[in-house]
This record gives sequence, structure tokens and C-alpha cells, in this order.
Amino acid sequence: MTKTIYMASIIDDTFDAYGFFEELKLFVEAVQRWDIGAMDILPEYMKVLYKALLDTYNEVEQDLAKEGRSSYLRYDKEKMQELVQMYFVQAKWSSEGYVPTWEEYYPVGLVSGGYFMLATNSFLGMCEVANKEAFEWISKNPKISRASSVISRLMNDIVSHQFEQKRGHVTTGVECYCKQHGVSEEEVVKVFTEEVENAWKDMNEEFLRPTAFPVALIERPFNIARVLEFLYKKGDCYTHSHAIKDQIAAVLRDPVTI
Repeated sequence: MTKTIYMASIIDDTFDAYGFFEELKLFVEAVQRWDIGAMDILPEYMKVLYKALLDTYNEVEQDLAKEGRSSYLRYDKEKMQELVQMYFVQAKWSSEGYVPTWEEYYPVGLVSGGYFMLATNSFLGMCEVANKEAFEWISKNPKISRASSVISRLMNDIVSHQFEQKRGHVTTGVECYCKQHGVSEEEVVKVFTEEVENAWKDMNEEFLRPTAFPVALIERPFNIARVLEFLYKKGDCYTHSHAIKDQIAAVLRDPVTI
């Protein structure tokens, strides 16, 4: 999962800040083909990125094959392909200087945050607990997974929109909502915060609802939301990770006093 997050982050930055629009179109085409031969259409620097993406998934496939579960990887591949497509939609908006309506942005933003992909990806390491029925369920973005995505997307937009504007990346939810409704950033933050609170209620409701799936699976989207809430609660600590170095050290390095 760590390698997949790493790859998604590099691809996201490439679409946000480094790739030329025509090159990005080629990269999307290559990811949809998902074949080493697709490298031929890419510029040199993208070939490295594309091969790294395929290699990452090939490694996962080999591990899953040992357990007889390699067929489940297609669910995660499809989520990665969808993610890259949404990166491209936002890159197109940015290249055109277009600020979408909130209704246009919101479904794209929920996917481009990567949270649906992470939820599906997290099932790959669950061995026999995550069967075909579980992958079918999580791949359809059930209510608990959608709520997790809402929490993460809106909290991300609240803390990152000013940084994204400086990079010329205008399509965050805050700008879209401000322009469409003619309200201040402070008012948008209030609206988004209320939506985050409602999403947590949805998650708690779904977590407590009787289900055919083991708790270990239901916890996955729940824990993704917990981690991302921590990262975005006091700023964009995913982008500016130095802000949480003390907390990381406290967990991984410093001894626990008894």
C-alpha cells in the first residue's frame, strides 16, 4: 500500500505541476492500456514513471499469486486508472483556466483524492478475509467508503487551497464553491466542516450496522479517514510532512514511559 500511495503522489504532482497537457493525454492513454508496450508513446521522463507504476503492480501481483488471489488485483488497477483519469480532468481545467461549478468538481474531487483507490488497495493484503464478494463491495464505493472520501477530500481542500492557488492549480473545492455561491472562504470552511461532521455520522452508522463482512474489512475505510483527518486537521501535513515529524518520532522512535 505504501508503494501505491507513493506512485499516486508522484503521478498527482506530475499532473498538477510538471507535465505538459499533451504529454498528460499520452500518459492517461498508456495507463488505460496498462501494457509495457505503451511506453513507446511517452516522453522519456514519463517512461520512468510509467514503468515504475507497472513494476509496483507486478510486484503485488506476484505476491498475490502465491496466495492464489492475483485475480483481485484488477479491482485496484481499475481504481488507479479511474484516479489518473480524474487527475487529467483537473489538469484540463487548470490548463484552460476554468473554475468548474461545485457540481462538476465534487464527484471528480472525491475520486482524485485517491481515497476510493486506497480503500480497494487496502483489501489486497487481507488474505482470505477479503474474498471476491468483498472486492465487489468496496469497488462500488459503498456509503462508508464514500463518507471516508468526503472527510478526506473536504479537509484536504480546506487546508491546501491557498498553496494550490500559488501553484496555479485553481480547481480545489473552496474556489469552486466560493465562485459559484458568491461567499467568502470562511463561509465555505463552515459548510465543509459541517459536511465532514455529517460524513463521520454516516461512517459511525455504517460501522455499527449489521453486515456480512468482517469488522477487519469495515475498519479499512474507517482507518483511512482517521489517518487523513490527523494529516489535515491542523494544516496540510501530507504535503508539508515536517509538521508532524515529532508525532512520527514519538510513535516510531521514542520509548514509551511506563
